Amino acid sequence: MKYFLWIFLIVLVTFRYFSTRPVYQNGDTIRITTIIYSDPTIYGNYQTFNAAELKVSLPLFPEIYYGDRVIVDGLVDDGKLRNAKLISVDAFEGFGSGIRERIIDFYQQTLPQPMAGLVSGITLGSKKTLTAEFWQNVKNTGVAHVVVASGTNVTFVVSFVFAISALYLPRKKSIFIVILSIILYLFISGFDAPLVRAAIMSLLAFWAQSSGRLVTAWKTLLLAAGIMLAIEPDWVTDLGFILSFVSTASIMIFEKRIAKFLGFLPKWLKQGFSTSLSAQIGVAPILFVTFGRFNLLSPLINSLVLWTVPYIMILGALGGMLGIFLPFLGRVVLYICYPLAWFFAKTVSFFA
Repeated sequence: MKYFLWIFLIVLVTFRYFSTRPVYQNGDTIRITTIIYSDPTIYGNYQTFNAAELKVSLPLFPEIYYGDRVIVDGLVDDGKLRNAKLISVDAFEGFGSGIRERIIDFYQQTLPQPMAGLVSGITLGSKKTLTAEFWQNVKNTGVAHVVVASGTNVTFVVSFVFAISALYLPRKKSIFIVILSIILYLFISGFDAPLVRAAIMSLLAFWAQSSGRLVTAWKTLLLAAGIMLAIEPDWVTDLGFILSFVSTASIMIFEKRIAKFLGFLPKWLKQGFSTSLSAQIGVAPILFVTFGRFNLLSPLINSLVLWTVPYIMILGALGGMLGIFLPFLGRVVLYICYPLAWFFAKTVSFFA
């Protein structure tokens, strides 16, 4: 019984993977119907997303957003859908999507670029308002993981909500509030693999605490991977999924050792540098093989800007939510956030 759960997960993931794989070959003309679970990435005049294990690129207009139901035709060609043609796009008007769009619009109205896009990216994981130049800069400097959806976002939500709720509520009620906050954040920001991974790990950790069980970080990481692949087998080839788990594992292995070695640095710099460097040890080979480039200064750049991220996210979230109901107060909060976003953007541009 000790290993039953792991055996069950392995069998389930294997069955799900082979039973749900699309059946097509290079040269096949196919039609795909899919739901967009994260904003497409913008490259020049094209927007790109993954569907049915294929990379799909469409003209920038009409724009496609998180939650939309999309139907596309095209020709299968080595993992890509060539000559992709948009047949239809049905906008999703759900609760989370509506709030998300209103907040992003408020950022756009209040802050100049690239700060508006940066705040949208850090707070909600949205890539659609990032300018092409700034998006290229963050990729060149190795900080793209901060500007788009990442597990760090969920960690900030958990830490912030738990810290506030624990002041006024018993622990169990605080945990319940945190769980609701995680679910709400996923509905608003999207279901990118890194966010789902962090959410599942957080939920497993809270479950272990409330039930008095001892669950190690490695177990939660592997359980999260198994649960995610059982739900969506296509994630096994998703770069975001791979990078999220590899970077997390790499941090778990190397972060403490590197932090100890860098004991002579100031605490704020040591923490950012050790976390970034430990993550880069794992993801650098993947990034180099995938994109053919890797910035050796990336750990340094990350350490210089990472300290701003929690403040940008908290102020961005607070300003965005206030902007829906009390625009004046929302703008005040975003103006406070502006210097941090400006520093982040200028630092990235300097090293790009």
